[in-house]
Amino acid sequence: MSPPASPIRVLLVEDHAFTRDGLRATLNLEPDLRVVAEARSGEEALEVLARVPADVAVLDIGLPGMDGVRAAAEIKRGWPEVRIVMLTAHDLRDEVFAALASGAEAYCLKRETPELLLLAVRAAAAGSAYLDPRIAHHVLGGVRAPDAASSLTPRETEVLRLIADGHPNREIAARLGISVSTVKLHVQDVLVKLQAADRTQAAVKALRQGLL
Repeated sequence: MSPPASPIRVLLVEDHAFTRDGLRATLNLEPDLRVVAEARSGEEALEVLARVPADVAVLDIGLPGMDGVRAAAEIKRGWPEVRIVMLTAHDLRDEVFAALASGAEAYCLKRETPELLLLAVRAAAAGSAYLDPRIAHHVLGGVRAPDAASSLTPRETEVLRLIADGHPNREIAARLGISVSTVKLHVQDVLVKLQAADRTQAAVKALRQGLL
């Protein structure tokens, strides 16, 4: 008989104590999940991860100081093996795209049932993507860009890749040896061709369509 699998180790990052207590109780009731550490801010989450290994980080998007989106990006940079579940009280489109662009595998609304949070954590731990059903339409309705791959020039693809990596225009210009004004023109062309409202949405579309 094979030994039982180790529980999924969860880092819980939430600044409100009442909400954090409820989330901890929900997660620890499951035999395959265990909250191994907690943090009240993005900065504290990074400090904790340096000491305590985790498989999944559950992040509130509205953290004080370093918000959840930036914290997710920093976690992915330092600990790429850690999966991210983003929690939010809102289903705003910009937040959804920002969370996905930061590297989050799952996005879940706080007001939904605990079962959906558990589903999101397990999906993320397995390397799968999960979007709360109430916000899935934001992504499904906002990532369609027909023939985008064939319409992007090689230079635009280079710029898009650097956008997705989080580089501002000045850094892109320095890396490619072109002027900032030229970068701005390329960025504008990329947004038009991908039918994207902003850089974050362009990066999400590119990643989901396999353009990078």
